[in-house]
Amino acid sequence: MTIRRLIARFTQQEDLNFLLTNRVPRAALTRFMGWFSKIENPLVRDFSIGCWRLFSDLDLSEAKKTEFKSLHDCFTRELRPGLRPADPDPHVVASPSDGIIGAFGKIADTELFQIKGAPYSLIDLLGDPALVEQHRNGRFLTLRLTSSMYHRFHAPYDATITRVTFIHGDVWNVNPIALKRVERLFCKNERAVLQARLPSGEALTLVPVAAILVASIRLHFLDVTLNAQSRGPVDFACLARVKKGDELGWFEHGSTIIVLAPENFEFCDNVAEGGRIRAGERLLRKPQV
Repeated sequence: MTIRRLIARFTQQEDLNFLLTNRVPRAALTRFMGWFSKIENPLVRDFSIGCWRLFSDLDLSEAKKTEFKSLHDCFTRELRPGLRPADPDPHVVASPSDGIIGAFGKIADTELFQIKGAPYSLIDLLGDPALVEQHRNGRFLTLRLTSSMYHRFHAPYDATITRVTFIHGDVWNVNPIALKRVERLFCKNERAVLQARLPSGEALTLVPVAAILVASIRLHFLDVTLNAQSRGPVDFACLARVKKGDELGWFEHGSTIIVLAPENFEFCDNVAEGGRIRAGERLLRKPQV
């Protein structure tokens, strides 16, 4: 048995996994990783990436660069051009990121769920009653990024981003084990709420959620990196026009994106819980006018 398989079997024990990834000083570990990952020392870099490979299925064959300055540089890597084309169908809303599809479905009035049997409310997630009304009885979908995945996220459709709200919070792990055990987890973690309008006027909202070791969210169109150390305004009004497939930013290490769409949008036939999807692939279908 390989070391990786042994580690995988060890960490798949739910009690142990939850203990190691949650019953620890989460905020302190996250701050430490934010500092450590940016050390530009070849020995530190190579040791860190080597350990990362032991715990994951890290594949750097798609990366634009073959050498990285630091662990952080590797985590936030760009891909070679053309590897994540956005679906050209004008009726398709594309996936904003690589990820594993988690819970998805219809929002029951204002209630959605992180996994079956674990509900939470739009107001607890978004904190904005007006935005809640725009997504009442709408559609939701959760995308979970594992540590080894491509960590940049993109515009799912041509849109105008009108507001970004950063909500301070905790940094629980967002893996399925934690989602079963921590009620309203997405509403407790740090997150950014990206409000957008499609050219036809519908609301489309993305909620990148931070997690343990992942408490920084970079947004290019605002030229800010949001995290626990962010000071000053946490509510940004803007008029950032983006095209489907444009890079919006990145997670510093990986986490979750919740997609909120209007009631009359339908999930594409490739959407299945537990399925893997790549940025740019079809996710939702807009009604044809």
